[in-house]
Amino acid sequence: MPALPHLDAIVAVSLFDPNALLKSVGLLGLLGIIFAECGLLVGFFLPGDTLLFTAGVLIANDRPVLPSSILLVCLLVSLAAIAGNLVGYWIGRTAGPTVFRRPGSRLFRREYVDRTAEFFARYGPASIVLARFVPVVRTFITVMAGVGRMQWSRYVFFTVIGGALWGTGVTLLGYWLGQVQFLANHIELILVLGVSASALPVAVGLLRHQRVSPQDEQAG
Repeated sequence: MPALPHLDAIVAVSLFDPNALLKSVGLLGLLGIIFAECGLLVGFFLPGDTLLFTAGVLIANDRPVLPSSILLVCLLVSLAAIAGNLVGYWIGRTAGPTVFRRPGSRLFRREYVDRTAEFFARYGPASIVLARFVPVVRTFITVMAGVGRMQWSRYVFFTVIGGALWGTGVTLLGYWLGQVQFLANHIELILVLGVSASALPVAVGLLRHQRVSPQDEQAG
């Protein structure tokens, strides 16, 4: 498929040079990425954490990539995250379990769904908030809440809290660290830290999966 290399290129650029990606897509592109990652299954691979963190760093250092108002950006990305979750819920509610019945592929794997289901079962409604800070899970859990027909008012309540905490919190973290003089002189270091922080949960999940899989195979 011709679109696949383009998606791979976006991921590569965002991981190794999120600054360049934000320069390319601007504020509207950032909001679109946050919306897609939070509500559309095809957006689970998008690096929302990294871009929010980078956005805060760039605003703190007066880079002409995004609006200079950190409050405005925090508000907009939070609204995009909330809107994405609301759309994801209705995708799950209207499409039902069939949205998860897809063959394994490089971009969609059954373990993503299984991990999300386990997360949802463990933390209940609060998982809508907690999942915001777990890559991949934050995409699938919103659709799963719709599939499970979670009460709409409760879902909206936790979605607003989670969207505000994640969208504002990660962006402000980058903004505050970006004002530290030493780090301001080494912005690349901040970006590396941001990428590492966002990739850590994924790495931990992969390690757990590798340890558990052999036992599961023997049990089967």
